[in-house]
Amino acid sequence: MTPIHFPHLTQRWKIQTTRGLILLGLMLGVFLLLGLSLSQGPVAIPLGDIWTTLWGGTPTQPEWRNIILQFRLPKAITAMLAGGALATSGLQLQTLFRNPLAGPFVLGISSGASLGVALVVLANQSLAHWVILAHWGNLGTVLAAWGGASIVTLLVVLAAQVVRSATALLVLGLMLGYVTSALVSILLQMSSAQQMQQYVIWTFGSFGGVTWAQLPWLSAFIGLGMGIAYFLIAMLNPLLLGEAQAMGLGVNTAQVRLGVLLSSSLLSGVVTAFCGPIAFLGVVVPHICRRLLNTADLRWLLPGVTLCGALLALWADWFAQTLVPQTVLPLNAMTALLGAPVVIWAILQIQRHPSPGG
Repeated sequence: MTPIHFPHLTQRWKIQTTRGLILLGLMLGVFLLLGLSLSQGPVAIPLGDIWTTLWGGTPTQPEWRNIILQFRLPKAITAMLAGGALATSGLQLQTLFRNPLAGPFVLGISSGASLGVALVVLANQSLAHWVILAHWGNLGTVLAAWGGASIVTLLVVLAAQVVRSATALLVLGLMLGYVTSALVSILLQMSSAQQMQQYVIWTFGSFGGVTWAQLPWLSAFIGLGMGIAYFLIAMLNPLLLGEAQAMGLGVNTAQVRLGVLLSSSLLSGVVTAFCGPIAFLGVVVPHICRRLLNTADLRWLLPGVTLCGALLALWADWFAQTLVPQTVLPLNAMTALLGAPVVIWAILQIQRHPSPGG
């Protein structure tokens, strides 16, 4: 009897197995970089002592315990959360707009969040009367960042209904960024030297400013945004075929836009509030994952960008800590060095293979 072969099923199984192994590799990479982040810094700590400390023991040098648990561990957790959040936000926006250069920073969403934070951080005595969130501490900062990000995202979504050109949409996002930057400059002029210094340092970006008391807030907001993103997978996937085809398949595109608006603005807004305006991760990571996984299917890409974003955020932070001895470089400088070449490559790819709408 001749055996029956199913070449298509075999090929599909091989592809899915390969993608699963890639995701597993990304997960292992995150754990390796986590260990490296806890080990390396101004004070080098052996991995054995880190393991002992995390399991409740006492390291060789007692002061290492405080360094690991109070400084390096919350910073590493923040980096993983922020990297995954920004990458997820970028993937959703690129899928919604069918634009490979869309992202929370490029489209001005992070700039909107920065303006919201500026209103809180730079509010002087006269402004504080109407900037109510200035009196709400960390929660006020988060809400202000989310509000600024939501307003810009809404403007971009509305503009996307009229502007069909990908280039024009990117220029629009750039203009929104210029407007918010101009407003921030005005606020800086009205602020004290101490407020200006506080805001400028915040714009450099850092994962080290989040404490254990603040981590539950950061985790809760990011968890909510990620939950919405994973809920939208089934509705976002058909948008890869185009809005008309997605509507023909029964997708409520208005509902999807609202969901992406809530999720992407929440993810980018909360990260901007706690860590500063971190550029490039939201644009770059989806491109890397599409290449690694060789698919546009969000069922694979969403966990992929979450892991890859966490990995690259840890790498950028470690690089900023160790590249120059006794000096911590701005985090945004590291993400730019990583992300700019990928964005340039994406632009060249678009010019070589332009989309019908671009």
